[in-house]
Amino acid sequence: MQQISNIGRRKTAVARVYLRPGNGNIIVNKKDVKVYFPSDVLQIIVNQPLELIGEMGKHDFFINVKGGGVSGQAQAIRMGISRSLVEMNPENRPAIKKEGYLTRDSRMVERKKFGRRKARRGFQFSKR
Repeated sequence: MQQISNIGRRKTAVARVYLRPGNGNIIVNKKDVKVYFPSDVLQIIVNQPLELIGEMGKHDFFINVKGGGVSGQAQAIRMGISRSLVEMNPENRPAIKKEGYLTRDSRMVERKKFGRRKARRGFQFSKR
């Protein structure tokens, strides 16, 4: 097996994930995942698909992620890792799909409209 590449998206974050055989290194934008995501919650989100199918420490992931915030980036990475694991072994698909890691969460921020303070919130009205 050589390299498997996949893409994951969430909000405006896009993650390109490259899977190679290795010993469990996860490199995000040329930094270790623990350095890039100091929060334990975000590290757990990134590792969820690996823990689900019991593949922790068996593969190296090299990830380029851009756009969005840290939470959206972590969820985009989770989706990319899930897609890579399914491509590597199609038997993993039912378990990963059941958890919803293959589903694109397309919720995005609604754009601001003119004549309004935000997307739907109007300006404060003063009678006098």
